[in-house]
Amino acid sequence: MSATPAPEGGDPVDWSRLPDAVRARLADVAATAVGGMPATEVPVPLRRLARFTPAKRAKLGGPALLAELRASTVFRTAVVAWWDEHRSGELVPAADDPLTAAAAAVLAGDEAAAQAVAAAAHRGDVVELRAERDAALSRVDKLSVELERLRGELGEAREQARSAGDQRDAEYQQLRRRVSEQGAKLRTLLDGRAEADRVVEELRASSAAELAHARAEVERERGRAEQERRRADRAAAEVAAARQAAREARQADEVRLGLLVDTLAGAVTGLRRELALGGGGPRPGDLVTGAGAAAGGGAVDGLAALDALLAVPTVHLVVDGYNVSKTGYPELTLADQRTRLVGQLAALAARTGVEVTVVFDGAGVVAAPIRGSRGVRVLFSDPGVIADDVIRSLVAAEPHGRPVLVATSDAEVVRSVQRRGAYTVPSTAILTRLVRG
Repeated sequence: MSATPAPEGGDPVDWSRLPDAVRARLADVAATAVGGMPATEVPVPLRRLARFTPAKRAKLGGPALLAELRASTVFRTAVVAWWDEHRSGELVPAADDPLTAAAAAVLAGDEAAAQAVAAAAHRGDVVELRAERDAALSRVDKLSVELERLRGELGEAREQARSAGDQRDAEYQQLRRRVSEQGAKLRTLLDGRAEADRVVEELRASSAAELAHARAEVERERGRAEQERRRADRAAAEVAAARQAAREARQADEVRLGLLVDTLAGAVTGLRRELALGGGGPRPGDLVTGAGAAAGGGAVDGLAALDALLAVPTVHLVVDGYNVSKTGYPELTLADQRTRLVGQLAALAARTGVEVTVVFDGAGVVAAPIRGSRGVRVLFSDPGVIADDVIRSLVAAEPHGRPVLVATSDAEVVRSVQRRGAYTVPSTAILTRLVRG
């Protein structure tokens, strides 16, 4: 092919107005070439189509192929070059097929591309007209056969009419009598129809009245239902107000009870001061073996030492949740680990009376956290905060002299809380105590 594609922006035809037949032929031409072109010459958006068959490429990737042909002169040139090299003489503006000639002219940027496209469109119109003409001729043939058949039937009917002429006159008189009789019956029926219409109108009027009555009844029932709904809403509001009043009364009772406890605590403090009790002597936590001489806390290894420390008044047990649960029952999910550990700690708190706080990492918790059981405080670290830092904050928040026991096997946590005066117990030891009870 001697013609060279026109530069981008100088196409002799308007791609957006190409006939559908020409667009389909352009898609077929591009789909055939893409299957045989080197991958480097195929535009990136079309490379996935290279694995399809040409028919499938033209069907599924037609819009993409046409868009690349329209936008890229390089791609059009590559398609034309592939056809020149592998199927020479097929894609030329002088092809016998008007659609192929139009596609070749458009791809080559031929100055006569618009005329070729118009010829292809005209050829398509001619083909359609020929198809319509052939269909019309086929219908004419069918109608001619039908006309002949009807003519034959008409001849037979005429023959039968001639042979039945005598009989027709006799039947005519008989039919006249029948028509007269049918006329009388028809008049009777018409009179009956008028009566039926009158009855129907009466039924319609009565039905309309009943329907209006039913609608009015429905509206009354709807009004009563609305009144009942408002009454129910008022009752619900009264119940909510009663519950709120009950909560406020309970809160007031709790406040009075708290004031009473504070009064009793003040009285006990005054009595201690009066009797000079609890001066500068050692605290119960200082009496635990290994706790008196060191500046920080100590490690509790055996069950006997653990039980002795749990028996100290006001001791606070802080548990590194996942460190203990993953050591004791790693086969469970994290949610089941939390539930099981909190239940066992609740039993320990009920048995010993110690204050228990268990801390879990809050990251990754997608289900609603479990609620703390009686005697067990359950904490989850905030986003961006790890449970180890929460444990250190709990130890630091305790007043000086109160015994604090941290259950963990994390060496870094052990060192940091012991420097603050807390005792530590390995996860295996606390698990043994929880299992044995």
